[in-house]
Amino acid sequence: MTSAERTPTRSALIAGFAAIYLIWGSTYLGIRIVVETIPPFLMAGVRFLVAGALIAGYLALTRGFRATRRQWRDNAVIGGFLCLGGNGLVSWAEQKIPSGIATLIISVGPLFIVLLDWAAHALFHDNRRGTRPTRLTFVGLALGFAGLAVLVGPDVVRQGVGGLDGWSVVGLIGACLFWGIGMIYTKYAHDPVEPFTGAAIQMLAGSVWLLLTSVACGEPGRLVVAAISGRSLLAWSYLVVFGSLIGFTTFVWLMKHSTPARVSTYAYVNPIVAVFLGWWILREPISPRIFVASAIIIAGVAIITTQKNKKTLATPPRQAIAAADVHPEDEPAGAESKA
Repeated sequence: MTSAERTPTRSALIAGFAAIYLIWGSTYLGIRIVVETIPPFLMAGVRFLVAGALIAGYLALTRGFRATRRQWRDNAVIGGFLCLGGNGLVSWAEQKIPSGIATLIISVGPLFIVLLDWAAHALFHDNRRGTRPTRLTFVGLALGFAGLAVLVGPDVVRQGVGGLDGWSVVGLIGACLFWGIGMIYTKYAHDPVEPFTGAAIQMLAGSVWLLLTSVACGEPGRLVVAAISGRSLLAWSYLVVFGSLIGFTTFVWLMKHSTPARVSTYAYVNPIVAVFLGWWILREPISPRIFVASAIIIAGVAIITTQKNKKTLATPPRQAIAAADVHPEDEPAGAESKA
């Protein structure tokens, strides 16, 4: 390792943080544009197939692509939870949910990570897996769920609130849950693989899960190639190159050269970026309730993240693929899904 690699310049660090702030915040807008003319599961499946193949090809050419059978199995399972359960559901929900609102709902992902980690602690009783939340973490949990309640309202499934489709909101919450399960599985995997190798396997396996789901939902039959818009293709290319390749590699690099507490600040900035871009580019509505809900949710996530970093609960970025987009409220802060 060279000296430059050990001590990156201040400008390089600033550029890295700007990348994960802006790129990950913008991927929700990208998904929203793509699903205008391309079915969601098909879009996500091809996206991760291309990105995973590019990373795997690069590794094979530069240092070899090595993984044991167990590592393939574990990462195939993780890829299912993160790519299909996380990113796939986000893509499906954004057919009817504005990108900014989707980001705010997904930003409660760290709450699910905390609850699932607590469940692991109660289940295994071995002092190695799982952690009981602190009192401040419970405060953060309460704030996060209160903010979510303010945002979507109690009758969203039956009636919809503020123009939101109820089942799409449920899909986004489900994405948080599946993302959290995938991250907990990653955290306690007995035989973790090298980060980029794990990311490639997860993307490739996740693409298989997504494409199978796409076929089961009849998406290929509904796809009209001539109807795919130029801006949907452009947005899809952006998701592959910037979200799945640049965003992820920048995240891994920052985790090597900065602290988890600093890197996890993307969890507070991404929703702001997404809401602004959705309003600016797609003219998505912004109401006072959105501002109040976002402030409450971000405050709760901030408390949880601070407590998690103090207790070294942050998972190393072994396989944060969808960190490539959907949020990682992923690794250091918890998870979210990116988009």
